[in-house]
Amino acid sequence: MIGMKVSQRANGDANKIRADDRPVHEWYRFVLSYPPHLVRDYLDYFGTTYKDLVLDPFCGTGTTLVECKKSGIPSVGIEANPMAHLACTVKTDWVPDPASLYQSAQQIADEALSLLQIDGIEDEPMPNNLSCVAKCRDLSAELTKLILTDSISPLPLHKTLVLRDCIERLPCRQKKHLQLALAKAIVFSISNLHFGPEVGVGKKQSDCAVISAWLHEVRRIVDDLQMVEKSAAVPTIVHNGDARDLGAFLKPKSVDAVITSPPYPNEKDYTRTTRLESVILELIRSKADLQKLKRSLVRSNTRSVYKGDQDDLAVAGHPEIQRIAKAIEDRRLELGKTSGFERMYPRLTKLYFGGMHRHLAGLRQFLRPGAQLAYVVGDQASYLRVMIRTGQILGDLASSLGYEIIGIDLFRTRLATATKEQLREEVLVLRWPGKK
Repeated sequence: MIGMKVSQRANGDANKIRADDRPVHEWYRFVLSYPPHLVRDYLDYFGTTYKDLVLDPFCGTGTTLVECKKSGIPSVGIEANPMAHLACTVKTDWVPDPASLYQSAQQIADEALSLLQIDGIEDEPMPNNLSCVAKCRDLSAELTKLILTDSISPLPLHKTLVLRDCIERLPCRQKKHLQLALAKAIVFSISNLHFGPEVGVGKKQSDCAVISAWLHEVRRIVDDLQMVEKSAAVPTIVHNGDARDLGAFLKPKSVDAVITSPPYPNEKDYTRTTRLESVILELIRSKADLQKLKRSLVRSNTRSVYKGDQDDLAVAGHPEIQRIAKAIEDRRLELGKTSGFERMYPRLTKLYFGGMHRHLAGLRQFLRPGAQLAYVVGDQASYLRVMIRTGQILGDLASSLGYEIIGIDLFRTRLATATKEQLREEVLVLRWPGKK
C-alpha cells in the first residue's frame, strides 16, 4: 500500500503548493481540499491510463479532474454546490485563448468604469465615492437575508453588481472564466468575510477597488492558461447534481476508478462558505434555490436536515452507527444541551452514513468489474466530542454492499479544534469485484 508514502509527504507541509501543482489549481478554492499529489499517487497506484474513466462524485472545485486532465486521463465529476461546479467547470476548460480572454476582460473593465463614472464613482477608493452611497444598487430583500449581515459593504457591492452585469452580457464561453475571477475577488478582496473554522465577518471596508481586483484574478487565470498544455482532446465532464443519484449522469459499467473526498460529518455548512459569491453571481436566486441545493447534499450539518429525510433508514440495523448516535444523545443529556441543533446531532449522524450508504449502493451499477476506489475521509469529534471513525464505518458499509476493502491508508493527522486531539485523515481504498 502507498499510505505511508502519502502521509509522510502530506504531513511535511499539507498546504504547500508544488511547482507542478499551481497551474489551474489556485483559481478558486472554497474549502481546504486534498493536495494534487495525492490524486497522482492513486492514479499511479491504480495503474490508470488514457483508456480508463475516472469518476469524482464529490468533485468540489476539481482537484481530481484537473490532475486527470493533466495526465491525459478521461474523467467525470459530479458536484451539487453550484459555485464549486462553476469553479470545476472553468478549471478543466483550457480552450480559451489567453490573450483573447484578457482583451475581453479589459473591454468589460472599461465598460464598467464608464458606468460607474456616470454616477460619479471611481473604482479606486476616493473621498467623493462615499457621497454616492445613496445611489448604490442593492440585493433584493430575500437575497440579503441569505448572506451574512455586513458580509459586503454597500459601495463595493454596487461596483460588483455593475461589473457582474457587464460580464453577463459577454456572449461566449469566456464568460465562466471571468465569473470565476469575480467570485475569487469577491471572497478575498471585495467582501468583509473572514475565514477561520467557520466563515464570518471581519473588518469592514466601506470602499475598495473592485474592477482592478477582478482584473488581477483574471490575470492569474490567463497566466495559468499560458502554462498548461492544450489538452482539450482529453474528455472532462462536470455535472451539477446529487452524488446519491448517479443515474442521470453515468452509463452502466463505465467507470474504472473513483478518487474523491466526500463531506465529513462535521457540522460544517458548505453552502454557507460559498453563499456570498453564489448569490451575487445569481447561482442562488432565492431561498427556494438554497433549499433545493441543501436537499441535494449528503447530510453533514444540522442546517441541511429536513423533516422528510429518510437516508437514516438505510443504516437502522448498523450497530456501530446506532451506538455512536446513542453516545451523542447520552452526552447531550449529560451536558444539559437543549438547543435544536444539538438535539439533532444523533439523527444527523445516521443521516450522514445513510446518505453515504445510498451513494455507495447506487454507484455499483456504474462500476466496471475490478474498478478501484479511493475515498479521502477524516475522523470527526464535532458532535459533542464523540469520536466518529469515518473511514472504518464507511469501509464496513462498503463491505456490506459487496465492495472489497483493500486498505485504509493514513493520509495525514490534524488537531481537533475543541479537544486538540489528533484526528486521522485517511484514504479508504476499495475494489469492486463486479457482482452485487
